[in-house]
Amino acid sequence: MKFLQDIDKRPLLLVPVLAMLAWPLIGSGSTWLTLTVAGLAMGMIIFIMASGLTLVFGLMDVLNFGHGLFIALGAFVATSVLGAMGDWTGSGEWWRNMVAVLPAMLIAMAVASAVGLAFERFIVRPVYGQHLKQILITMGGMIIGEELIKVIWGPLQIALPLPEAMRGSVLWGDAAIEKYRLLAVAVGLIVFAVQMWVLGRTKIGLLIRAGVQDREMVESLGYRIRRLFVGVFVAGSALAGLGGVMWGLYQQNVVPQMGAQVNVLIFIVIIIGGLGSTGGALIGALLVGLMANYTGFLAPKVALFSNIALMACVLLWRPQGVYPVANR
Repeated sequence: MKFLQDIDKRPLLLVPVLAMLAWPLIGSGSTWLTLTVAGLAMGMIIFIMASGLTLVFGLMDVLNFGHGLFIALGAFVATSVLGAMGDWTGSGEWWRNMVAVLPAMLIAMAVASAVGLAFERFIVRPVYGQHLKQILITMGGMIIGEELIKVIWGPLQIALPLPEAMRGSVLWGDAAIEKYRLLAVAVGLIVFAVQMWVLGRTKIGLLIRAGVQDREMVESLGYRIRRLFVGVFVAGSALAGLGGVMWGLYQQNVVPQMGAQVNVLIFIVIIIGGLGSTGGALIGALLVGLMANYTGFLAPKVALFSNIALMACVLLWRPQGVYPVANR
């Protein structure tokens, strides 16, 4: 993995440059600030969902198109947990809302990681090193998972309203910034900081980075790289579950197909960031979030294609992404 002291600083300018280019087009400073914070919040949530998958690809060389299943599962688990804690989510006190949201996040991560463990064992493991089969079988696994979600929670959309204290906005001059979006930015920064600390300061992180560069060497030193693979896959699934909770609250509703819908954005982020790069995934996610919000305001009809255009522009500059790690 790449770290800030070792990398080219130019890609770090992409996010502020995009924001500055959008300012004169939007015109109003308060509207620009509102859209920028909304874009950063959306980007941070996408990063949480994408970071697990970029680790899985970087270490395991697995194209897991079933990643969306863990996102949807985390969101639906959150509906059950938060629905059972109505007295806490309905309170106007921030700490009482957090007492409800934190267990929902932890339980969603636990369930997603358990399902991820089974997914790796029975679906992914038989097709290691076979990319075409990985794409087909993991997509099939996601479809089966979506049907099981329908069996448990039903096929219809379920509301996932924000807890009372997280609703509304705070004023910054003339700009209204939603409280939940500020929370999303904070959670995303915490997840990024923890990942960078684990990857850069711990023995497990050293083994992960070494396994990305030279798997055979790590195995020759006596480490069981297979167990490390499984651990990374489970951790990636847990992060997807956490991202599903955050995304469900962001949208304030969940549907069984939500994971498949978000998968497109996740793969765009990973391609922009560079396959296997955590820092690149963060930059890619922030760019995607900002682009979606700016174009949604300026030209709603082209918003659906804006991120594909963004990806094309980045790849014209750097064909392997802003911070490529894995040479696939």
